[in-house]
Amino acid sequence: MELLLVLAVLPFLVLCWFIIDIIQGSRRLVSLSDIVPIIGADQPRVSVIVPACNEAATIAPALATLLAQDYGQLEIIVVNDRSTDGTGEILREIQQRQPRLIVLDIDVLPDGWLGKPHALHRGAALAGGEILLFTDADIHMAADTIARAVQRLEQAGLDHLCLLFRNKAKGWLLNAFILDAGSGLFMLFKPWLAANPKSRRFMGVGAFNMIRRSAYEGVGGHGAIRAHPIDDLMLGKCVKDAGLRQECLSGYDFVTVSWYESTGAMIDGLMKNIFALANYNTALALSGVAGIVLLTILPQWGILFSHGPARLFFSLNVVLRLVFFGLAVRSSGFSLWLVPAALITPYLTVYTILRAIFMTLKYKGIFWRGSHYSLEELRRENQSLL
Repeated sequence: MELLLVLAVLPFLVLCWFIIDIIQGSRRLVSLSDIVPIIGADQPRVSVIVPACNEAATIAPALATLLAQDYGQLEIIVVNDRSTDGTGEILREIQQRQPRLIVLDIDVLPDGWLGKPHALHRGAALAGGEILLFTDADIHMAADTIARAVQRLEQAGLDHLCLLFRNKAKGWLLNAFILDAGSGLFMLFKPWLAANPKSRRFMGVGAFNMIRRSAYEGVGGHGAIRAHPIDDLMLGKCVKDAGLRQECLSGYDFVTVSWYESTGAMIDGLMKNIFALANYNTALALSGVAGIVLLTILPQWGILFSHGPARLFFSLNVVLRLVFFGLAVRSSGFSLWLVPAALITPYLTVYTILRAIFMTLKYKGIFWRGSHYSLEELRRENQSLL
């Protein structure tokens, strides 16, 4: 069999396997809508911890959805982490109207910490709840989200629960890029396996990471991942490695966020963590790039420059990917006009990974929220979690 035909057939078969796995796995995810909210005296105390660094544009509406939660035993702590915009003033104004809102101001970032893990660590130390919920400053939640999640946590005897969220960003290419990235994360992490104690798969979601205080303290809290830019996923890994029980649920109708404002903002935002997914291993990251090229980019060009059976399999690959992407688009509530953008997004993904590798190596670390974190420190932190 000639090489070109192998390069056409093999990626097609791999793509088929990935798509079947994702579709079957997604159907195994429990939906939060199937959980009855916990009520009355059965509600354990929950402390919601929100890190906020220069979130003036998003913090007020996000907090409004937290303050409107139908959950009596709720404590809300916002950690104002060295903000230089109007975040602090907005928080004080809300606090005057909502005295139950707790605001913690941080002015200094200690050595050895990244900003967000440190803010979450400080918020957790202040919290009084037996259950902690870590979320972000731009997340909107339905009023019964926490009550349903706590019910699942209690009934299933879980130590850690996270929710997949719905993206509400605007923009044709941006939404396609987000959907494509989400599909890639599904392939990589298989969130439906997080609940399987026999599987090493784990999950964590920054939009909604709920954990029992006992479990949080038992795994070392954010102190164990103090210099890791993907703190949400790594908290889930710590829980799974400790043999504790976790689960990832579908929360699309309950947790929403406008993830990024533009495609460029998404690329910039991924600079801090996409290389971390490969443990800052250049060879591993480049192998990921090669896989993306073989599965999604080569077939597009193969249609133009091949013939016979090879062209047929290249064509089937592209068609299959567009059909799968169309299913993802429909399930996310977007128009099918988004589907053609799937032909462009692989190039954006490859560019983002290569740029992240180059920039991290060039500057010997990452820049995040105005601070530089050395590559040596980041690699050391990643190595300790392998």
